[in-house]
Amino acid sequence: MDPSGDLFIEAGDAPVRLALPGADVVYHARLDDWPRAPDVLLRDLIEQIPWRQQTIRIAGQARLQPRLTAWYGDAGTRYTYSGLTLDPAPWTPLLEQIRATVQARSGHVFNSVLLNHYRDERDAMGMHSDNEPELGEQPVIASVSFGAVRTLVFQPRKDRVANAGAFRLPLASGSLLLMAGDTQHNWKHGVDRERAPCGPRVNLTFRRIFARS
Repeated sequence: MDPSGDLFIEAGDAPVRLALPGADVVYHARLDDWPRAPDVLLRDLIEQIPWRQQTIRIAGQARLQPRLTAWYGDAGTRYTYSGLTLDPAPWTPLLEQIRATVQARSGHVFNSVLLNHYRDERDAMGMHSDNEPELGEQPVIASVSFGAVRTLVFQPRKDRVANAGAFRLPLASGSLLLMAGDTQHNWKHGVDRERAPCGPRVNLTFRRIFARS
């Protein structure tokens, strides 16, 4: 860990389990079985995906998201968060290939994916938990990153995790982060703006949507 508090994990084939109390988080700093090189995947995703800047509601106020997004999945995998309801576009061949790698590495099956395009250092994602009802009681989120390194910040929910501080993890291009168990109930996560200029990044968070009862 460097003086800024960021945890750097050297690229390697072995996954690393993060020491977050009340969470189940495993980080693969590098995978070698992506369908194309990470920089090629970044370029292709930026060019092929019809990105949109959506309006969400935060504390009752409408705001544009500080990044571009897209939602893909099986038929019927509608997803709602922050006052925004997303109907899935059908899987593209490239997204199917990436999903196959994620499922093989994680051992989980995913029927949808939220894509986020961080255009530069000004784009970000606020602190949140992926705990919407359609994600089930213990959501499994597989987060894939291509492009510029951005830091994922974990913050504990003070009413659920005692004596724990924030945790910062720079996510390498071509990495896979798997969040499972009670992670979404006990922790929030987000991506801050950067002070220094940086290039684009595309993040894909694979999920499993369950029909509401």
